[in-house]
Amino acid sequence: MQYVSAFIVGGLICIIGQVLMDTTKLTPARILVIFVTAGVVLGAFGIYDKLVAIGGAGASIPLPGFGNSLAKGAIKAVEEKGLIGAFTGGITGTAAGITAAIFFGYIMALIFNPKTKS
Repeated sequence: MQYVSAFIVGGLICIIGQVLMDTTKLTPARILVIFVTAGVVLGAFGIYDKLVAIGGAGASIPLPGFGNSLAKGAIKAVEEKGLIGAFTGGITGTAAGITAAIFFGYIMALIFNPKTKS
């Protein structure tokens, strides 16, 4: 049942992105920023954690989940270090994900021959 709920929640997030691309003139980059920002806002108010409880990886893996991790890291750091934590907490909270993205991106660039669009 966890797989089904993760599929449904992740699919709904993808549907929202596809609808935004099809019905608006927003670029994919702007939609990605909207998703991350929405994850930060929903995470700051504790709403996104409820979605993660329902959807599991279907909610925590997409971009709003990254925004939620940013918000959680910043909130935790502010509680521990004060105002300076607002600037350092988000990076601390998402460092593993950022590191993995850079590492695996580099490995894929070594394995495959990247080409620019012409």
